[in-house]
Amino acid sequence: MARIVGGVGSSHVPAVGAAIDNHKQAEPYWAPFFDKVQPAKEWIADVNPDVCIVVYNDHASAFSLKLIPTFAIGVAAEFPPADEGYGPRQVPVVKGHPELAWHLAESLILDEFDMTIVNEMPVDHGLTVPLSVLFGEPDEWPCQVVPLCVNVIQYPPPTGKRCHDLGQAIRRAVESFSAGDEQRDLTVVVFGTGGMSHQLQGERAGLVNGDFDQTFLDDLVATPETARLRSHTEYIREAGSEGVELVMWFVMRGAMNNDVTEVMRAHHIPTSNTSNGLIILENT
Repeated sequence: MARIVGGVGSSHVPAVGAAIDNHKQAEPYWAPFFDKVQPAKEWIADVNPDVCIVVYNDHASAFSLKLIPTFAIGVAAEFPPADEGYGPRQVPVVKGHPELAWHLAESLILDEFDMTIVNEMPVDHGLTVPLSVLFGEPDEWPCQVVPLCVNVIQYPPPTGKRCHDLGQAIRRAVESFSAGDEQRDLTVVVFGTGGMSHQLQGERAGLVNGDFDQTFLDDLVATPETARLRSHTEYIREAGSEGVELVMWFVMRGAMNNDVTEVMRAHHIPTSNTSNGLIILENT
């Protein structure tokens, strides 16, 4: 059997990955951020998940405007770090869990979600930076990973409601999984990544809205059924053009129970030119 033991909402700012890769965590600019996320590292070490389902968006590494799946799930045994124009990050190859991934794909498709099944896929900072924030710099990632990629690059992205519904379907799928010959249950953590408020281009480039970010986190925890109805227009207006990535956090929230306990929260402005958020939830 498998069970979801926690949910993580995390920004995936590429500059954070570069700071880790270049060992800048103690530098004055970066130390306040890394101090804030230390409790998350302690939590994930205590939980020691077998599998992390990481919901993220690709940044033209595995997909391009030639092929734009709304939801894509990686079912391979491993996923190499992508070359994002300056060489792949020097992080471990991401090890998949094909058995769980294929079960998820089957269950989600039969639950009427049109998933794109991907057998070969490099993974970029959208997935690897949250792993680095929580797991540090191991020789191997201490868990297997099921990548679930969401289109938030090319309009129209899915709504927060659709992402929340997908998370609920993921919970049903995980709970119906049988681990075959394994003699122990699988513990699963679901990551929703992206955001928080930021805009990378145009007249509002550099926009951050810390008040919106905190309101989003409050609503995510306490009132997801209404918060998931926020429109794309509101995200863009309040959180910037890339703030719409926050819809992916609702996949994580949907995978959790209605009532959750907030284990920790961190919010930091700025990391690079973006707002950065991190939240951990457990089922009540």
